[in-house]
Amino acid sequence: MNELKCAECKLKHCTQKITDESILPPFCPIKNFKSLIEEVKTRYQAQDIQNFFKQAALTEKEAYDEKAAREEGRIVPVRPRIKEIAEFSKKIGAKRIGIAFCSGLADEAARASSILKKHGFEIFSAICSCGAVDKTEVGIPPDYKIRDAEKFEAACNPLLQAELLNQAKTAINVIIGLCVGHDMLFTKHSKAPVTTLIVKDRFTGHNPVISLYTRYHRDIV
Repeated sequence: MNELKCAECKLKHCTQKITDESILPPFCPIKNFKSLIEEVKTRYQAQDIQNFFKQAALTEKEAYDEKAAREEGRIVPVRPRIKEIAEFSKKIGAKRIGIAFCSGLADEAARASSILKKHGFEIFSAICSCGAVDKTEVGIPPDYKIRDAEKFEAACNPLLQAELLNQAKTAINVIIGLCVGHDMLFTKHSKAPVTTLIVKDRFTGHNPVISLYTRYHRDIV
């Protein structure tokens, strides 16, 4: 299989509709996956995907000042992600929104819940430690505990979070600060589509993009 290295492409030809193969880098999907590109385009015609995708595109457009974009060529954002989630949810007719959150971000989860309720949604939320299950009860070695190996330490429980929200029949689930790996398990087992409001990054105060820019983090490998 051809390698996928879009992150290493300097010019991002696809954003400019440049398809001349003499210009494209050797790893470019435009050059190497022509039939797949055409096949995937047809998938968007499925009714459920088409509606979802159209509303996502409209939500993206509405995130910018339309006058500045169309008349002045400037991209000026006009709303934060929490409002984008609310507006998108309205567009697809969602009534119930689930929140799967980390206990370390309980305050943020409460704030997000309050905002979404003001938009008219019914909110169901599940904390990571729901069930009060000790880590050793679900196969985690005692020495993997963060504090005292002999004392109770609640396991993150993404499978239970997913099942609780599945039973609540939420239309969309929102992740707030789940750990790496736990977020993947939750997403995998959630029946509803999942988006992320906050990514956990203990080191940067949940602002992971900063590690890609600051010179003080360059040696973190």
